[in-house]
Amino acid sequence: MLSHGRRRGDATHLFTREDGEPLHPQRLTTMLASRAAKAGLPVVRLHALRHGHATAALEAGVPMKVVSDRLGHSSIAITADVYFHVAAATDRVAAAQIAATIDGGIA
Repeated sequence: MLSHGRRRGDATHLFTREDGEPLHPQRLTTMLASRAAKAGLPVVRLHALRHGHATAALEAGVPMKVVSDRLGHSSIAITADVYFHVAAATDRVAAAQIAATIDGGIA
């Protein structure tokens, strides 16, 4: 896994200082904004990237439990409450796919 800084044996943080301690979230936000501006990209909040990742994962069919674990939520219910709109849209697509298969199989 790529990270900024050194990874401690028990590290659960992706971005760390050189001594392995986690970076403060505000520092990450500042770094992200600076690099985005230099690259000519819009500046987005760090939390928006987290939300975007979860949304994309659910839309791609990643199970809710896996997304919940990746986000560090204490229960799948939290993930389901926050991302219900994505799950509902994915459910409609699944229903349409199942219906198409059933309709296609009827002679």
